[in-house]
Formats: sequence, structure tokens, C-alpha cells
Amino acid sequence: MAPRLQPGERIIYEGAPSWRSILGFYLKGIGLTIAAALVVAAVTAIIEGSADSTLVLLVSFAGVTLTVFAGFVKRAATRYTVTDHRLHIRRGIISRTVQETRILRVQNVTYRQSLLQRLLAVGDVDFDTATGYEFEFTFAGVAAPADVVHTVATVTGGAAEDG
Repeated sequence: MAPRLQPGERIIYEGAPSWRSILGFYLKGIGLTIAAALVVAAVTAIIEGSADSTLVLLVSFAGVTLTVFAGFVKRAATRYTVTDHRLHIRRGIISRTVQETRILRVQNVTYRQSLLQRLLAVGDVDFDTATGYEFEFTFAGVAAPADVVHTVATVTGGAAEDG
């Protein structure tokens, strides 16, 4: 959901973290689920003499389900919008955090990509603003971050740098 637009304001970019940017989160969650299932298997083997396969499967199913759901919510609850007047970041479903600044305050736009992010064609777009470091504007995990930087640079007058 885009922010309420002011008269004459138009949306330049609207997006969310790419599903590919959540893969690392999923891998960590599944790794923790496997570790929890192994602990349950070891503890039940010690207590009962053999691992309780039903409990291990239940822990595994619950862990994978929770991981997938949390990743989906994390991604779906974040929206990024750039208009010709402002930057807008909205996070949260139940509780909400909104960051906003005027586009005129943007001094530099850069992007970063780790090796994994490059392989997945996602990255983090950072906006340096005149408000200083206490207000950090980052579009985390967006697809084609160079395109986002280029799009924003057309609005800000070319204050973009390649990652």
C-alpha cells in the first residue's frame, strides 16, 4: 500500500524485499529446525532408550512451518516507495513503523551486494540524507538494485553511485 500522495505527486518506484532475499533467512531457520530435531531425538533416545520419531517429526514440521510463515510475513510487511517528493518505508502488520523523508534531502544513493546477493540478483539500496546517520534509509533485499538506484537518480538529479 503506497503512502497517501500529495496533489501532483507521482510514484517513481514501489516495491518490497524480493522473495530471493529471504532465502538466507529460510536456510537459517531450517538449519535451526534440524538442530532442534536432532536435540529432541537425542534427548528422547537418552530418556526412552530410542528416539521418539513422532516428536521429532512434529518439531521438524513446526519449525519449517514457522520459518516459512515468518519469512513470508517479514517480506509482505515491508513496502518501499519513492515518489518525486519523498522516500517512504513502511514495516509491520500489527505494529507499524514508517520512515519518510523528502527526496530533496537525498544526497547519495548507493547499493551493496554480497556474493550471495549477486547470485540472487538482489541487494540493499542505501540513501544518504541530509538528516544524518540517525535516520538510515535502506531498501533491503530489493531485486535489481542498480535499476532502483538509476530510477531514483533521475529524480534526485544524478546523486547515485554504483555498488
